[in-house]
Amino acid sequence: MHLPLAFLNGETALIILVVVVLLFGGSKLPELARGLGKAKREFKKASEEVEDEVRSAVEEDERKKLRLKQIEEEERAAVRAKLEAEERAKRAQDGKQN
Repeated sequence: MHLPLAFLNGETALIILVVVVLLFGGSKLPELARGLGKAKREFKKASEEVEDEVRSAVEEDERKKLRLKQIEEEERAAVRAKLEAEERAKRAQDGKQN
């Protein structure tokens, strides 16, 4: 069961801070804070890279769909033109026979 972080009121945060100071000592806290800051930056950088990759994949997919739609429209236009040409040729032949 996940507990929300709502239990971190002022008193609880102070107790956690005291425990951390006791465990790591005052001299290690700046080093620990730098490590946490670096980890946070790395996490943010990695999450931005993932967002960029997802965005690029979505944009590429949209470009492919648009290109396929253009190709379909071109093929339909070509088929329509061919049918119209055949129909004109047939009418021209029917006109010559009459």
